[in-house]
Amino acid sequence: MEKKTKLVEEEDGCYYYDYGGYGDGVVDDEGRATELRPMALSRPHTQAFHLAWMSLFACFFAAFAAPPILPAMRPALVLAPSDASAAAVASLSATLVGRLAMGPACDLLGPRRASGVASLVCALALALAAVFASSPAGFVALRFVAGLSLANFVANQHWMSRIFAPSAVGLANAVAAGWANVGSAAAQVVMPVAYDAVVLRLGVPVTVAWRVTYLLPCAMLVTTGLAVLAFPYDLPGGGGGRCPGGGGGRRRSFWAVVRGGVGDYRAWLLGLTYGHCYGVELIMENVAADFFRRRFRLPMEAAGAAAACFGAMNAVARPAGGVASDEVARRFGMRGRLWALWAVQSAGAALCVLVGRMGAAEAPSLAATVAVMVACAAFVQAASGLTFGIVPFVCKRSLGVVSGMTASGGAVGAIVTNRLFFSGSRYTVEEAISCTGITSLLCTLPVALIHFRRQGGMFCGPSATIDGDGDVDDDDDYMLLK
Repeated sequence: MEKKTKLVEEEDGCYYYDYGGYGDGVVDDEGRATELRPMALSRPHTQAFHLAWMSLFACFFAAFAAPPILPAMRPALVLAPSDASAAAVASLSATLVGRLAMGPACDLLGPRRASGVASLVCALALALAAVFASSPAGFVALRFVAGLSLANFVANQHWMSRIFAPSAVGLANAVAAGWANVGSAAAQVVMPVAYDAVVLRLGVPVTVAWRVTYLLPCAMLVTTGLAVLAFPYDLPGGGGGRCPGGGGGRRRSFWAVVRGGVGDYRAWLLGLTYGHCYGVELIMENVAADFFRRRFRLPMEAAGAAAACFGAMNAVARPAGGVASDEVARRFGMRGRLWALWAVQSAGAALCVLVGRMGAAEAPSLAATVAVMVACAAFVQAASGLTFGIVPFVCKRSLGVVSGMTASGGAVGAIVTNRLFFSGSRYTVEEAISCTGITSLLCTLPVALIHFRRQGGMFCGPSATIDGDGDVDDDDDYMLLK
């Protein structure tokens, strides 16, 4: 029997989807998908999933489009070596600001509309910055605008958390983010090829060619942004569908939404821990090439290839973290998710320390160092997936704010770590990498303080009370499926 989904209008002018054709078990009573089926393209949940990760893929591509063609941009913009570092900090700062702003925007407008509008605005700003940049300040502005596009990560995770049930939300969040992160690796390969094509085949002068090349990330942002806005699906079965304002349900005060997230200590703790898993990833991707080039005297291409191994693990490691989060939740509930996050992130931190120690050895082995770095990447990125397997359960009413705070923690962690250990000459690169791992070990310990009334924490059980009708007090908005 063919499975069909019908768009049904409610009395208040909102729309929702009728999933009756799918049968029991495919969606829950709120219309959320109970499992991720990437090949079931007729299902609106799957369509939204693919739109979300492809949109974020374009954002990662745009955010990391400049470094691969920096040699071509340097003479055109008269860049000094310090300008590249300043631009990298500007990009991270923009990511932080954008993600903090995107959280409330998702709660008030809906993640789909917030994502689409952000992509289009960033595409316009990026095009203008590429056209008018003519100095180091213009280059910093270009990287800042590109960094803003990564605010879409919050919309991506918010959207997935809304349309997938607790039994699949960890996997959906992790796969959507993991596949999207590959956009940064794609930029490393595609942008130089596109630049060469513009110069050699179109005959564009080298001082202008990089600007023309930037049409590619701008076009990707526009295409995915329009596709997301054209898609009519926001939230499942009566949860918001396509409503005036796109917020899904009754309108809420901006400050009430913000207070709901900022006032929850668990959001702050998850931001801290994410700052030392995704933050470690950002640091390693920034310093790995220089580390291999200096310590092992590798040529630029070989050092870049060795460093790329770290980012390439995103395709499998982060989804694996999501799978692990959902699997341990089926067996042990929220306790399983918390213990898994602590264990995996601690292992990644320990391997980060080992990478630095191996690099500091008198005669380091390149093969062994790369192998340990890849293992470190696997655990660190899996920890990122595990983190966002917990985020959807913190505060449903302010899910966007919580997602934004957690995601922003990654940028904050990278900025602080860079300032403490990688700026100046106090530490060698090898020592700084080891210090990063030690800091990550310490900042993972507060996971033990996270507690859910209905599900408990790492060391204590649930504390929710039962009222006279036998119902649990409504503190946590989600119930895990065992």
